Amino acid sequence: MSENLSDRLTELEIRNAEQEKTIEDLSGEIAEQWKLITALNKKLSALTDRFLELEEQTAPEVSVTKPPHW
Repeated sequence: MSENLSDRLTELEIRNAEQEKTIEDLSGEIAEQWKLITALNKKLSALTDRFLELEEQTAPEVSVTKPPHW
């Protein structure tokens, strides 16, 4: 019976080691994705600012006048 318990313990230790490795891998992947998200957010912000600048430069000035029916 002790051999069976020893085998079970060994199997549990192996599973635990595999799960720890998986968690480490996933953690590393999340860290890399977070860096990518941060970089993309910076680019999006810069592009948004640039778009707004261009929009201001090209938008015709709208004169404020009363509609013809007034």
